Amino acid sequence: MRSAFEAWAQRDGHIVRRREDKPDEYLVFETQRRWVIWQAALAHGKTAAATAKFAAQKVPAREQAAEPADKAATMAPDEASVRNKVLNEVLDAFSDLDESDGIEGVLKVIQGLKKKQKVLAEDKAG
Repeated sequence: MRSAFEAWAQRDGHIVRRREDKPDEYLVFETQRRWVIWQAALAHGKTAAATAKFAAQKVPAREQAAEPADKAATMAPDEASVRNKVLNEVLDAFSDLDESDGIEGVLKVIQGLKKKQKVLAEDKAG
């Protein structure tokens, strides 16, 4: 996961050198900030994909048997569309941040995304 992030960050012109005293952190604050956002997007995407999979499993077996196999396959959530939806949702959430918010602002947005996902999961489960 980190190598994919670093490849993306380098293509985008970011410095991906890590701190010697804390090898899990990047030297440049903006790179560290984007790393945290990258991780949040991936975590948020996993919960969204799991929720979509769970919702697909909740369809009664009787209804699944009545549908043709090819129609059921098209009804399953497309992984690319789920990823795009999640990425857009995360980007929208982070678009309100400015540089003065710092890492605390990033963490606040992540917590907001987690709460939103939890509420959506509870609504679908209930």
